[in-house]
Amino acid sequence: MTPVVDSSATPSWKRTDLSRKIDSGFVWLTGAFAIAVAIVLLLITLQVGSQALPAMQEFGLGFLVSSRWDPVANIFGAWPQVFGTIVTSLIALVLAIPVGVGVGIFLSEDFLPPRLKQPIVFLIELLAAIPSVVYGLWGIFVFIPFIRPFGNWLHQNLGWFPLFSTPPAGPGIYVAGIILAIMILPIISAISRDALVAVPLELRQAAYGLGATRWETIFRVILPAASAGILGGAMLGLGRAMGETMAVTMVIGNSNVASPSILSQGSTVASLLANQFAEAGDLQMSSLMYAALVLFLLTLVVNVLAEFIVSRIRLRY
Repeated sequence: MTPVVDSSATPSWKRTDLSRKIDSGFVWLTGAFAIAVAIVLLLITLQVGSQALPAMQEFGLGFLVSSRWDPVANIFGAWPQVFGTIVTSLIALVLAIPVGVGVGIFLSEDFLPPRLKQPIVFLIELLAAIPSVVYGLWGIFVFIPFIRPFGNWLHQNLGWFPLFSTPPAGPGIYVAGIILAIMILPIISAISRDALVAVPLELRQAAYGLGATRWETIFRVILPAASAGILGGAMLGLGRAMGETMAVTMVIGNSNVASPSILSQGSTVASLLANQFAEAGDLQMSSLMYAALVLFLLTLVVNVLAEFIVSRIRLRY
């Protein structure tokens, strides 16, 4: 016998007008916040660009290829700083990606019981909470004396290679790159872990069902499926490394030289701003703003390129 259903009864889950208004208001509010972020970004660009305009008119694109920074003669060029920013960030990325992805695999694939996993996750994330000036002080008093014998060994045995052609003088590009790698490690490892955990369980089960081992499943199934998220985390870490100021300023040596050797001292755009902003004259201030605009454009290019690569990878997998 078919049960009789009263069609006139009002479902208990029917939405009220108030809930619809709240949802609509939330949509408009989040949209307004998104537009506000874009407006703030545009205003920052316009403000920095307007202050950089005198230096742009004076030096043009030659500012990016000149190595002379002379406040007395009012001649400025930021090639050593742009070069140092790119090199230190790439060193950090090359060192941090394998470690960060390895940590993400180790924490996402249940190699440890939960009572041991959580303290390790906490300690790694704690690295992100340490102030950059503390990293700088640690680099000066602990890390540089510790790494100096290794730098001497590289120069003595591989000095014929341009990357190690200069004797280490304590602070240097390679020191700044290693410290940046430590600083961006929590970002890469946390995002890699989240991306690996988000891989559907069905993919793992299908790989095991086809006879794949645990490591074959990780390297041939899980990592490709999570590659978009891992790459996004790496690009976020690269953006952080390019903009880091205090720690790099304290350990890079602040030398106005663009040397092919990573053992030499150098400078970055962020360290240049930190060192000279307080005492800059009119044209020097405009040149510093020009350098800041270049750094802003570099990070923008990195993020746009990362978004493009991530979208292509998502389409592929």
